[in-house]
Amino acid sequence: MIRLLLVDDQSLICQGLKAMLTLEPDLQVVGTADNGETAIEQVAALQPDVVLMDVRMPVMDGREATRIICQQYPETKVLVLSTFDDDRYVAQSIRAGARGYLLKDMPSQELAQAIRFVHSGYTQLGPGLMEKLMANIPPEPVKSKPEKKELTELTPRERDVLRLIGQGLTNREIAQELYIAEGTVKTHVTHLLSRLNLRNRSQMAIYANSVCTS
Repeated sequence: MIRLLLVDDQSLICQGLKAMLTLEPDLQVVGTADNGETAIEQVAALQPDVVLMDVRMPVMDGREATRIICQQYPETKVLVLSTFDDDRYVAQSIRAGARGYLLKDMPSQELAQAIRFVHSGYTQLGPGLMEKLMANIPPEPVKSKPEKKELTELTPRERDVLRLIGQGLTNREIAQELYIAEGTVKTHVTHLLSRLNLRNRSQMAIYANSVCTS
């Protein structure tokens, strides 16, 4: 039997939830509360398995009550049940320790199943709420590829030659592209092989494609 505490400042909602959930043979409503402060007192006295927690309530809201319950009574799992799908409420509730966030308009059978899942240790989010939760997670900073030390030591002309080798150009084509003599290109290629500690032109092309941009 899963013992439930219903927390909502609207008595009609509490009564409706109690009537609906009592129909489930494995769910038992052991108490109700109309604000977060009373909810904490009820958790201490009744030791419910799952708390269905509203968000906006007088005296103490559901987010603060969730935080305190999850810290002081870790065996009791909190499932937020709210009319608000605001991304801030979703994120703050999950950060506070809630195991899920559902909306009150969900079908009764789905709510009962979500309670069972939360009791078993799973997280439950209503449709579309994952996207709202993710919207509050800052994106990872884009890390630019660190430039290899050897590349910073090349001259601008050597970088040009390296880039064109990466594109598959021959010495003659590189000479035409850069308006320099083909012999000068050969000299640059020799220097590049030595500076970059590469054995042949194929290795140089691979290296060029890994560090150079066109």
